[in-house]
Amino acid sequence: MSGHLVFETALGFIAIAWSDAGLTRLALPTQSRDAADGNVRRWPAPGPAIAEADAPHFVTEATALARRYAQGETVDFSALPFDLAGIEPFRRAVYAAALKLAQGEVTTYGELAARAGFPTMARETGQALGRNPLPLVIPCHRILAAGGKVGGFSAPGGASTKLRLLAHEGVQLGPQDPAQSSFAF
Repeated sequence: MSGHLVFETALGFIAIAWSDAGLTRLALPTQSRDAADGNVRRWPAPGPAIAEADAPHFVTEATALARRYAQGETVDFSALPFDLAGIEPFRRAVYAAALKLAQGEVTTYGELAARAGFPTMARETGQALGRNPLPLVIPCHRILAAGGKVGGFSAPGGASTKLRLLAHEGVQLGPQDPAQSSFAF
């Protein structure tokens, strides 16, 4: 049964969608339920709205983990099932490598590309992360540009959102170039 729901966390409202095989989409926290619903409307075939109590077990597990994350607990989303049907093998490899990063652990696009088996494809790795359908769960915010620079972030708020998520995990980066704060993939 596919479907979607919007749920509240200490960081805001998160939208999540799934298929029978696993999670398909997640939108980072927004300030309102309406904004989260707007994210769902932009997704291809999100399935019907389902009450959290009626969602499959893996979805209620995902919402519980997201709530614990928002409260500041260390969580690991990697055991959740994902439905990445239609996503090419390169992107899947990048996402699998990102999933191995622990909460609060950061790496660079180049290092992640190498971990994924594509050591010369740092730029393409950044592009793949910019198309991540499950941000937060697949922690694309933990990937930095060379030299500890924040790099891009395609979520609303761009690099400032990335910096807030990293700070939430206890990661403090040095002073950033103001131009990077407005850059997103």
